[in-house]
Amino acid sequence: MKDDTVRIAGKIRHSSVNGPGVRYVVFFQGCPHKCKGCQNPETHDPLEGEEVYISDITDEIKNTRYIDGITISGGEPLMQPHAVKKLAEAAHLTGLDVWLYTGWTFEEIMFDDTAKEVKNILEDLDVLVDGRFVESLKSEGYLYRGSSNQRIIDVPASLDRGTVIQLDL
Repeated sequence: MKDDTVRIAGKIRHSSVNGPGVRYVVFFQGCPHKCKGCQNPETHDPLEGEEVYISDITDEIKNTRYIDGITISGGEPLMQPHAVKKLAEAAHLTGLDVWLYTGWTFEEIMFDDTAKEVKNILEDLDVLVDGRFVESLKSEGYLYRGSSNQRIIDVPASLDRGTVIQLDL
């Protein structure tokens, strides 16, 4: 795969369930976590999905009216950090906020010295929903997350204070 492409499972131009407001959602392809009970098991195989130009997605985001932000989900988006960074930067340039869902925790991202490129992505995110989906902790009562172990994190505040700051949603 090239630096100007991303492998995705799909996208939704107007979603109201993947974060607050109306959101443009990109589902990345490939996931090493393979959580039992995952709502998107078709995204697990990194060789499936479709390889598309990042610029095509950013152009579509810019031309999509009536959205409040973008949500990057999957699969595991952090397996393709170059694409996450480019999408997040483009969204911010158009005044949109950026949410990202990952199976890794904020701490795993911050303290893994081998994942510098992934750690640098945090600067481009507004909200991180972290942690693997745990089927035994599933409940329909959790807004914007599948299981109670997952956290909705205010990324800029967390980076500023050096500790996880959760949003109360």
